[in-house]
Amino acid sequence: MSQTSLITVTIYRRNYGYRYTDLPVDRLETSGLTIDCSASFTRPEHYDLRPGDIVRWRAGDRWIEAVISSVTRDPTSVRAELSGAHLLPPDFFLY
Repeated sequence: MSQTSLITVTIYRRNYGYRYTDLPVDRLETSGLTIDCSASFTRPEHYDLRPGDIVRWRAGDRWIEAVISSVTRDPTSVRAELSGAHLLPPDFFLY
């Protein structure tokens, strides 16, 4: 039985602070992320993702950062398009 790894992101909002830490996502690429809500109690409108939020995630031993450029919701999922994805310095410390 093989286990799939859990993909998580951290969402930071300017003038607010950390909105989500270790938020599980179903698909993550440098161009966007998707959260599938079809088998979940949480609905797409429950996720507070906004354009301008900063998304950070681990890629091996480095952190990547991007900015949400748009958010779309349908009845079963949330999609956020990302822009400006780049590697953070090796000595970056999240908290």
